[in-house]
Amino acid sequence: MNGRNYTIITEFILVGFSEFKDLQLVLFIMLLLMYIITLVGNLSIMLAYTLTTILNTPMYFFLSNFSFLEICYVTSTVPKLLSNLLVGDKTISFYSCALQMYCFLLLASTECYMLAAMAYDRYVAICHPLLYSTIMSNKVCIQLIGGSWLIGAVNSLIHTTLTFKLPFCNDHTINHFFCELQPVLKLACKDTWMNETVGFILAAGIIFGSLILTVISYTLIISSILNIHYRRNKAFSTCSSHFMVITIFFGSGIFMYIRPNTRTATYQEKLISLMYTIIAPLLNPFIYSLRNNEVKRAIRHSFSYNRSHKN
Repeated sequence: MNGRNYTIITEFILVGFSEFKDLQLVLFIMLLLMYIITLVGNLSIMLAYTLTTILNTPMYFFLSNFSFLEICYVTSTVPKLLSNLLVGDKTISFYSCALQMYCFLLLASTECYMLAAMAYDRYVAICHPLLYSTIMSNKVCIQLIGGSWLIGAVNSLIHTTLTFKLPFCNDHTINHFFCELQPVLKLACKDTWMNETVGFILAAGIIFGSLILTVISYTLIISSILNIHYRRNKAFSTCSSHFMVITIFFGSGIFMYIRPNTRTATYQEKLISLMYTIIAPLLNPFIYSLRNNEVKRAIRHSFSYNRSHKN
């Protein structure tokens, strides 16, 4: 690897889904519709929380912040992908690539611990209902959200700095649809063992650290629910939506990051990346709203509120 020529890279080329040359327009339309639905769905939840008093609880405070995070998360990758599919210009500048990687890792890492915070909120609500308002005070909720963002910022800064300090070879083609960490590392002309080791440790800490906290919360929740002889179905219902989101997000994340690095990106890796970059943010509003009568009523109320003020 040391014998490979390296140069000063000013831009990269995102391969994207070039394998499907005849389906570029179809992919563009599909992804554009998914992106619009994702934005509308998550904005609806944020609007419902802002305009209705019935959702002014810690649970929906977290859900509103989570929806904002999802909007930022999907926006960090999809617009560039849509541009590549429609225009055909697959280039991205060096600094734009670095910024995209930083934003994506920031938001993905933050989401891990925000999901853990939401699990803790459900634990307190179910296991300590009488102390819920005291434990989950506004200060505590803000600290949990702020701590999630802080962890994400530190993690993404380390990854991005270590990655873009590497010398890159003449081949500057990223076999992915965005500046994902592993595909970018494959272009380096220097041994990336240190980057991969640090990356694996940080990814394991972020993913498994938040997952362990989440599992502990749900273990205590399930244990408590099994001892409840009334309203058991309602207690399970309040947690099932969150558990579905966790399964989709952590399952695909573990597959991509907690495994040995390979030198060749595969089509399967791109599909898995679609799961946590596009599909999960798309499904989240439906998972939370369709299974939650309070959210559905609040969304209807917020839209009727807007129509009445327009008239």
